[in-house]
Amino acid sequence: MDAKHARVQIRWMVRQDMAEVLETEAEGFEFPWCEDDFIRCLRRANCIGMVAELDDRVVGFMICELHKTRLNLLNFAVAKSCRRQGVGTQMLAELMARLSGQHRTRILLKVRETNLGAQLFFRKLGFRAISVLRDSYKNTMEDGYLMQYRYRTTASEVNEPVTARNKA
Repeated sequence: MDAKHARVQIRWMVRQDMAEVLETEAEGFEFPWCEDDFIRCLRRANCIGMVAELDDRVVGFMICELHKTRLNLLNFAVAKSCRRQGVGTQMLAELMARLSGQHRTRILLKVRETNLGAQLFFRKLGFRAISVLRDSYKNTMEDGYLMQYRYRTTASEVNEPVTARNKA
C-alpha cells in the first residue's frame, strides 16, 4: 500500500472494542445503532463482528449474519479520520475471502437511497444493486437498495480436483 493507504489488522470484535465501535457508529450514521443493538445482534449464533485496528485503535467495524449460501452485511463503518485510506476496502476483502464456489457465494447488504458515498464505494468493489426496498427504513420511510456481491470462481478452482479435504 502507498503512504495514503493505512494497513490495518482485521480481527474478531471483543467487548473492549465497544466504546470505539459506538463512537465510529455515532459519527457515521444519522440513526446509529445503540450498544444494545450490537449486543442483541452479536448474541445470535449466526452473527459475527470484526474490527479493523490501526496503531492499537479500532478504526472500522463490520457486523455480519452468516447463512448457508450467503453473508448479510448488517452494519459497516470506518472512522471519519480514516476514510479514503483503504480501511473499508481491506475489511471487505477479508469478508470476500470467506466466500467460495461451494458454500457461501454472495454478500448482501442494504444501503439508504440517500447514501451515495456508500453506494459508490460498494459498487467500486463489485457490488451491484439488485432491487429497491420500498420504505425500508422505519425512522424515515426512506427507500433502500439491496446490493449484492457474487463470488467469481477462479481458474485454479475450476481445475482443482474435488477431494474430501477441499470439498468440505
